[in-house]
Amino acid sequence: MHNDKAGLRTRLLAARRARTPQWRETAATALAGHALALAGPGRTVAAYVSVGAEPGTRPLLDALAAHGVRVLLPVLLPDNDLDWAVYEGAAHLAPAARGLLEPTGPRLGPEAVTGASVVLLPGLAVDGRGLRLGRGGGSYDRVLARLARAGARPLLATLLYEDELLESVPAEPHDLPVDAAVTPSGVHRVGPDRRG
Repeated sequence: MHNDKAGLRTRLLAARRARTPQWRETAATALAGHALALAGPGRTVAAYVSVGAEPGTRPLLDALAAHGVRVLLPVLLPDNDLDWAVYEGAAHLAPAARGLLEPTGPRLGPEAVTGASVVLLPGLAVDGRGLRLGRGGGSYDRVLARLARAGARPLLATLLYEDELLESVPAEPHDLPVDAAVTPSGVHRVGPDRRG
């Protein structure tokens, strides 16, 4: 199973790197429009700052904040768990470990994510069952487990490119499904209940 995941990650990462910066910028703008529709004013969205060739989140972060959405961004802890802080604009992001950008504001604690109505998770692929292939660090597996333990049921969505919606993603028993994949073409409901 590990080799299946590793090989698929390698192929998907290579495909992402092959896209031009202009193509990725256009895709990020389209993603922002679709993902924005998932959260209304006054709600809390847990998001992340995209890096490298990931589907871009910069336009989305600013759009959410402009629409009165409280945006939480992750702060990577030494044990790979995630703390959270409020997004206060691009000027309040600082370089961190692994090439990440993190918010500089007060830390809210790992449990802060349980108050979000939408959680946007990075990933490399999602299948029709809602199973997500992550980067392999386990940080978001911990987030999903924390949400489950708290009985929290936010909408879980992964931002992807179209060709990253796959028929099947290698999975392990502890993998938890997401509810949607957001691509430049729209929101695709996935997972066991395909909530509206």
